[in-house]
Amino acid sequence: GVNGSGKHNNWSMATDTGVNLLSPGETPYETAQFLLFLCAVIKAVDDYQDLLRLSVATAGNDHRLGANEAPPAVVSIFLGDELMGILDAIENDTPYCGTKKTTMKLGVDVLPRFPRDTTDRNRTSPFAFTGNKFEFRMLGSSNSIACANIMLNAAVAESLKIYADRLEGAEDFETALHDMIKKTIKDHKRIIFNGNGYDESWVVEAEKRGLLNFKSAADAFPHYVDQKNLDLFAKHNVYTAEEIHSRMETQLEEYNKILHIEAMTMSDMVREEITPACIAFESELAGTINSKKAAGVSGGMEAGLLGKVSELTEELYAKNTALDEAIAAAPSGDNTETAHYYHNTVIAAMDAVRAPADKLEGLVGKKFWPFPTYSDILFYV
Repeated sequence: GVNGSGKHNNWSMATDTGVNLLSPGETPYETAQFLLFLCAVIKAVDDYQDLLRLSVATAGNDHRLGANEAPPAVVSIFLGDELMGILDAIENDTPYCGTKKTTMKLGVDVLPRFPRDTTDRNRTSPFAFTGNKFEFRMLGSSNSIACANIMLNAAVAESLKIYADRLEGAEDFETALHDMIKKTIKDHKRIIFNGNGYDESWVVEAEKRGLLNFKSAADAFPHYVDQKNLDLFAKHNVYTAEEIHSRMETQLEEYNKILHIEAMTMSDMVREEITPACIAFESELAGTINSKKAAGVSGGMEAGLLGKVSELTEELYAKNTALDEAIAAAPSGDNTETAHYYHNTVIAAMDAVRAPADKLEGLVGKKFWPFPTYSDILFYV
């Protein structure tokens, strides 16, 4: 029940004179500009949700995503009801019924003012608009923001290139801009979700929408080399195909090594620390039971506790032996195959070891237990 730590990557775009392109404007020109760049981001996140997911993929972040305050592994955008209402009005050519009822027409209208706090209520969103910027909330504390920003910048650059190619040749710029933004909203609104990302119904809904759900780094990393991603990096001179293959293999190898080290460490902790502690505690209990019996006292409580600890220690030993066997059987040669094996088999064996170990932590006397307990970590300085 204790999740890891993460961080938010605050991202926006500005001109070389310091104008924030994601700030809602106060003139018709600024309104159109804001909506154009907002839609470019929406399109980019939808088209390249796989790249954003893999940019934060690590062995540690697999445990964090979807836990407590961390967003789920499904990438989506949170805009808030007010801004979503504006986009719906544009898409459907209907009056916007918010703070001020008006039919939105780019080049004519100004965005109605909406309170900033209405755009930042959902802390479960992976990618949230927060007034004049986006917060990408999926990063683990050990993540560098460089990879996430490379992916985001490249994806948005592609959206803007497509927009520029369309608009620069348009006979009627305002009409072309309006139609393009309307089409973007219609084509990519599936990525927008303002609800609770932790609700199981969202996973079902996301699948219906066709959104990706890479639950682990092992699932995410292979999509580095999807053809559309190779084309994106090459078109914008970000990475060559060889460099992308290298990044994928390097990160898969790192993932495998981390899980191998963690599994070996767990096995060592059980074999060298926890098992001897349990045996020592059992020995003291047995001595107490014998002393009580010699004094004519039953020692029933100690006998019951001894039975529980003995049973769990036997289970722990068996599960740890199975973990050792799983580690020894890990395939080598193909990093992708190995990553899936560690995620599906070794982590499952580690979870099986942890179950009796957690129970023993609550039963074995404090002076015997070799590691700080959760209560020590959380509540004692």
